[in-house]
Amino acid sequence: MTDLAARIDDVFAATLDNLMGLVTIPSVSAWSDHAEIVQASADTIVNLLTDLGCPDVRIVAEGGQPAVIARFPAPEGQPTVCLYAHHDVQPPGPAEGWTTEAFTPQVRDGRLYGRGAADDKGGFAAHLAALRAFDGKPPVGVTLFIEGEEEIGSPSLATILERHADLLAADVYVIADSVNWQVGEPAFTTTLRGLADVVVEVSTLKHPLHSGQFGGVVPDALGALVSLLATLTDADGTCAIEGLVRGKADDLDYPEDRLRDEAGLLDGVALTGTGPLVDRMWSTPAVSVLAIDAPSVADASNTLQPSARAKVSVRVAPGDDARSALDALKRHLLNHAPHGAHVSFGAESVGQPGIVAFEGPACEAARDAYREAWGGVEPVFMGCGGSIPMVADFQQAFPGASVLVTAVTDPDSRMHGLDESLDLGDLRRAGLAEALLLQRLAR
Repeated sequence: MTDLAARIDDVFAATLDNLMGLVTIPSVSAWSDHAEIVQASADTIVNLLTDLGCPDVRIVAEGGQPAVIARFPAPEGQPTVCLYAHHDVQPPGPAEGWTTEAFTPQVRDGRLYGRGAADDKGGFAAHLAALRAFDGKPPVGVTLFIEGEEEIGSPSLATILERHADLLAADVYVIADSVNWQVGEPAFTTTLRGLADVVVEVSTLKHPLHSGQFGGVVPDALGALVSLLATLTDADGTCAIEGLVRGKADDLDYPEDRLRDEAGLLDGVALTGTGPLVDRMWSTPAVSVLAIDAPSVADASNTLQPSARAKVSVRVAPGDDARSALDALKRHLLNHAPHGAHVSFGAESVGQPGIVAFEGPACEAARDAYREAWGGVEPVFMGCGGSIPMVADFQQAFPGASVLVTAVTDPDSRMHGLDESLDLGDLRRAGLAEALLLQRLAR
């Protein structure tokens, strides 16, 4: 380990500088007017890998945002490892919620702050550090797949996997897009919830009406929508949608005070649901209202609204099917509409849940590598409440390969939230762990 640890130390400052440069690029895949910026992010990654001496770097885009595929061919008789991350990011949210501007990276107290630092440009940085530790000449074949539309549900991923299977085929896949147990304690993710979401519209009127003239007789669509959304959970916040699979997580102790602190829960606010916390977060369905289209308070008038829309999201338990879960969500919304309100649906998307078996020689090599990189700390095997649907896509496309779901982030990284950040010590350890894994997989 000593030589690789020293090499990671040698390359870390430059790798961090490159990561900060990537964070300055607002590669928000959800914004159609940012297509050129997402392209610029992909181009930057191509340049970094070309400078490392990668002999085969290309950008692919099968009707969607650009992904980067880079290949370091395997020496004779050696396996190939595919390292995954994504370079697109979530929108930053309200600017006033950030301590510093979202796309102006800043290091504070050993953490790098900025949109995408943790999710998931930090994952690419860990891959880059591991390859630089070998001066761009890893002992096994390495393929990097850096996706450009993970944050919008990877709509063209299936096509990329189908059309470029020869480029992406590998013996082991390392997907650096999950979360560690806590700072200084690595984890492998073994279960993932899926995702099913839909835009629902509720209509009650042909046109707006004066609320004084007709209020108390005519139902307004916004009120009907609020009533409908309230039926999605029981009084304690448990998902009330019928027909969804409910599982049980591994027996891990997740203290409530730790969860409240990591979530930033306000004093006196109760947790939702019942049962062990890890079951509620990882192995049972959860429903959330993500957004509502309605008049703003500033623009409000005494008017009954004829229609209102909301985006509703279900996190789907491992072992369930995301498409079936979407059908159950839509069925619930249709069956619970108040006052006979009309319900229709708009844009929808699904991402499958996953079960990631940790077994076989590659997984054991990974356990040893991550333990060593984290100074003897045993990795935790945990579920993840967030969705990483490409895991199931990789498992389906390459059924004979080992899949490892790893992380550079921790529970305080606030992925998708304000003041997203990454612990620099764990970033260094993640890069070292990947380098050690590549070394151990060499035959």
